[in-house]
Amino acid sequence: MTDKIVVLTTCASADEARRIAGELIAQRLAACVNLLPPVRSVYHWKGAIEEGDETLMIIKSARPLFEQLRAAIARLHSYEVPEIIALPIVEGAASYLAWMAKELATEASE
Repeated sequence: MTDKIVVLTTCASADEARRIAGELIAQRLAACVNLLPPVRSVYHWKGAIEEGDETLMIIKSARPLFEQLRAAIARLHSYEVPEIIALPIVEGAASYLAWMAKELATEASE
């Protein structure tokens, strides 16, 4: 098991996702962010079933950065309740995990 994580969030537009991704990379809270437009989301919201197109963000980060990453997404996001879900990276290519470690704020501060 590594300390690396993948964080998922969706945004109302590709522009919003690009803006958030740029901030996360600039702050070194993410080593890489993939943007996948469009995804179709179906969900309950305020008593109704909603459906709409969103941009999915796949954010590569590390567990020690999660709270800072979560707070940044919440601050920058247009949604009242943004999806912010972290999944562990159990294993990965050693060279990619080393690159992630080099690019993230946790490694720079250690």
